[in-house]
Amino acid sequence: MNVASDLEGTLTTGRTWKGVGMYLQMHGYAAQYRLFLAPHLLGTLVAQMGIINKQEYQNQWIVDLSQLLKGFDQARIDTMSEWVVDHVMWPQRRADVLAELQHLRAEGHRAILTSGAYQPIAQAFARRAGLSDAIGTPLQFSAGKATGHIEGALNNKDVKAERLRAYLGTEALDIAYGDTSADIPMLQMCRAPIAVYPDKELRAAAIKNGWRILESR
Repeated sequence: MNVASDLEGTLTTGRTWKGVGMYLQMHGYAAQYRLFLAPHLLGTLVAQMGIINKQEYQNQWIVDLSQLLKGFDQARIDTMSEWVVDHVMWPQRRADVLAELQHLRAEGHRAILTSGAYQPIAQAFARRAGLSDAIGTPLQFSAGKATGHIEGALNNKDVKAERLRAYLGTEALDIAYGDTSADIPMLQMCRAPIAVYPDKELRAAAIKNGWRILESR
């Protein structure tokens, strides 16, 4: 049986953009991060006011933030990713959802994490959680160094579903966990969709389609 799960908001309330920002500030890149942060604060305020889509703005932040990783080699990226998981993503994990996934893994099923987070961070979280594999947003490298760009598109919405289909090949997706409307394309792929602490749009879709809703009461 194949199981897939989103990361941010589903398996953890931690956020990649916050974790990477914290890492940069604490490891010699505070000035560069402040220069990055300043022009992005207005967009944050506008998103919080609901003038622009908050999730879309956070996604663009992840794309833009990769500029600050320019010149990092793979080892440095991996070190950063482990730090972000250890200090931000794992401490804010959703223990109830993880317990379900780990139970499925213990029964021998494949559990794939799929996320808009950078691929090394998604992989680091998957290793920490004992999951089978991870599909994230790839960082672009040239001559062994990060270029400051992502490779292709952010792993989100239809892109996430397409990459998951490619990963599974001819195999079916049996169960999927997601927390926002951006996860609907992935949830529609599977036999048993699960809306985890869903946003307004996903909750409405889950109720309409009779999908299971997982959240504490």
